[in-house]
Amino acid sequence: MAASRLGSSMAGQASVELLAAVPALLLAGLVALQLLAAGYSLTLADGAAEAGALALAAGEPAAPAVRDALPGWAEKRVDVDVDGGRIAVVLEPPSPVPGIGEKLASESEAWVRRPAG
Repeated sequence: MAASRLGSSMAGQASVELLAAVPALLLAGLVALQLLAAGYSLTLADGAAEAGALALAAGEPAAPAVRDALPGWAEKRVDVDVDGGRIAVVLEPPSPVPGIGEKLASESEAWVRRPAG
């Protein structure tokens, strides 16, 4: 009888430990997904800045080219600044927690040397 009590109390302890670990696992997964989104946003910002620089070099406006190079979800999360031959793109990654995306915003720049003449 003592062995059966020991077995059931150990099973109960394992259940409690599992319940305690679930929030930690969910938090770790959320952090990992947020970091992946931030990295992806940096890659998108790099490509968008390059697209803006290419448009500027071709004599076209840079801002529409930057916006066209981004996916639809980024439309309201991007800030484009064109100053001479410098194109700066700031992109906020998506985030399930308000305010975190703003703190993890990615910035990328591209430069264009305009031909003399």
